[in-house]
Amino acid sequence: MQLVIVESPTKSKTISRFLGPEYRVLASYGHIRDLPKSEFGIDVENNFKPKYIVPQKSKKVIKFLKEELQKAGAAILATDEDREGEAIAWHLVQALGLNKIKNEKLKIKNYERIVFHEITKNAIEEALKNPRDIDMNLVNAQQARRILDRIVGYKLSPFLWKKVARGLSAGRVQSVAVRSVVEREKEIENFVPQEYWTITALLKKTQVGPVSVLPRSDLCQFEAILTKKDGETIPKLGIKTRKEADKILKDLKGAEYKVINIEEKEIKRNPLPPFTTSTLQQEAWYRFHFPAKFTMQIAQQLYETGKITYHRTDSLNLSELALFAARKFIIENYGKNYWAGFLRRYKAKGRVQEAHEAIRPTYPDRTPETLRKKLDEPQFKLYDLIWRRFVACQMNQAVFDSTVIDISAKEYIFRVNGQILKFDGFLKVYPIKFEETELPPLKINEILELIKLIPSQHFTQPPPRYTEATLIKELEKNGIGRPSTYAPILATIQERNYIEKDEQRRFKPTEIGAVVNDLLVNHFPKIVDIGFTAKMEENLDEIAEGEENWVKILKEFYSPFEENLEKKYQEISKKDLIEKTEKKCPKCGGSIIIRLGKFGKFYACSNFPKCKYTENLKKNNLGVKCPKCSIRKAQPSPYGSGYANAPMRIQDGEIVEKRTKKGKIFYGCSNWPNCDFALWDKPTGEICPKCGSLLVETKRKPRYHPPSAELRGRQIKCS
Repeated sequence: MQLVIVESPTKSKTISRFLGPEYRVLASYGHIRDLPKSEFGIDVENNFKPKYIVPQKSKKVIKFLKEELQKAGAAILATDEDREGEAIAWHLVQALGLNKIKNEKLKIKNYERIVFHEITKNAIEEALKNPRDIDMNLVNAQQARRILDRIVGYKLSPFLWKKVARGLSAGRVQSVAVRSVVEREKEIENFVPQEYWTITALLKKTQVGPVSVLPRSDLCQFEAILTKKDGETIPKLGIKTRKEADKILKDLKGAEYKVINIEEKEIKRNPLPPFTTSTLQQEAWYRFHFPAKFTMQIAQQLYETGKITYHRTDSLNLSELALFAARKFIIENYGKNYWAGFLRRYKAKGRVQEAHEAIRPTYPDRTPETLRKKLDEPQFKLYDLIWRRFVACQMNQAVFDSTVIDISAKEYIFRVNGQILKFDGFLKVYPIKFEETELPPLKINEILELIKLIPSQHFTQPPPRYTEATLIKELEKNGIGRPSTYAPILATIQERNYIEKDEQRRFKPTEIGAVVNDLLVNHFPKIVDIGFTAKMEENLDEIAEGEENWVKILKEFYSPFEENLEKKYQEISKKDLIEKTEKKCPKCGGSIIIRLGKFGKFYACSNFPKCKYTENLKKNNLGVKCPKCSIRKAQPSPYGSGYANAPMRIQDGEIVEKRTKKGKIFYGCSNWPNCDFALWDKPTGEICPKCGSLLVETKRKPRYHPPSAELRGRQIKCS
């Protein structure tokens, strides 16, 4: 019996199906050793030696694996082929004592390391024929990243606790991601819209030919945009005011609209390359609004069950076997004219991590429909997307007939563009939205009838907030992070309340996120510098390829970082971050100041800790009255509550957005603590027609859809 060790039980089940009874495949359940959470765990003076411990959850696993190892005598380590997988294999060697020599004469070790891009019978059998040793370059690259992150996290976070607020944290890569979001928000806030105008001519074909060649009536009219004056292109902001637009309209009075140029050509559109980790995360967001973390969870399930190749990759390589299989499938199912006519190979830009393949289905002929009953809805959607992208990348180009027509009117030129799909090619499998515009058949010098001129006012728009897709794209463009880190980065900065999503599911910084970012930018500029972080990623790549020494890289980073940190402990006082106000404390009469907390700024008494009065700095009022206390109540009187002339009082409680100590949003009364009304779901302001309670928005299946137009399309339930 031969022992094979992988990371997960799902992966072990799939591999067991291919290997037969002479192999026993077991799981390590991820990393079996890690740095301790309770201490720094790095011996800086001893060449940054990490102090690894075995977590409690892994002790039983190690004990069981050791027992099985004694029976087998040796182990085959089949963890993932990237740096993380290589590190898991190395930790298994250390924890299980696998670095012993099994045969002194032949120098045979009691373990073998195998790797594969996909979990298929052929791939695993091929890997078993070509075992290798642990690649310490990959292990050292993973260790270096882990230690760098530990240095920044465990050294900088306590600084934030002392100078800003308890519970805050800083991370080497996450802080750069937060900076991107904060700087985009500042761009939006500082953006000054500029007015500009466009002029469109609604034109009509007037020449009538034989009935057989007459265009359809809906094609006779078309719109052309003003593009030139006196042969010079009018820039986007060229017509700045209504006055300038009116002058052009006046100039065009009585003008003759004549076709002066027709340019017809065939445009060919190439298919997109197969998916890498980042492009898969981006496309899954665009099409399904899957968060990056969720996309990776689903991709992990598809990989471990042998449906797709390894999903953490920045490579565009495709195996020869996969290319030939795709060609065969396309020709047999769509016809020879749909195949590209050659094996299309892609090359990634820059340095890619390890010799992986792009993400693709393990078997191109295993169509999504054949797996529908075996996959749940998210798995099916993602597999369908991966399968279509891969098959499409080997298909023929899509062909469009493009027409550009220029129309003169005095010294002005109008232009209209037409486009019609001639051959769908790869679009048959991988549909992409495009606009088809069909134009009537026109000739040079043909005179057109002007129906009307349409002046339109526009304003320049600020750059949009980042979505999950566009933030990943920005990080990748700047060389920040790697395939395995994009999803954790986005998840971490949201969990730590540094950024949040708006109503359109776009990222905006929280108040505390902006404050911490500004502090790091001003005092630890290298930590949040995009260029410096990208250079560090390059250094890690060089370590992985054996071109750089990991201890040297850590030393070069640590010394100036530690020196600057000690300096900032002396320079920055927590009092520098406190703002004074004119308000007085309602409890003790002391001065009210503005402090920084884990979730942003708030009012607090200056006599803290003697007086613990606090108040929200800004109440996120929803415009919804509290159903519990926002009513007229009889004021108790010395004559008793039933006395006829007892005065009345009104408590105008309103629902405001609040946060728990852990940062979870809820909705409570503004009169707290006098009123304890609270909800987890956001109130709409509408009343339930059945019981009179507030209606709230929910992500769950709606129980009641109110008739109000502004609420349609949202999921509503009774509170």
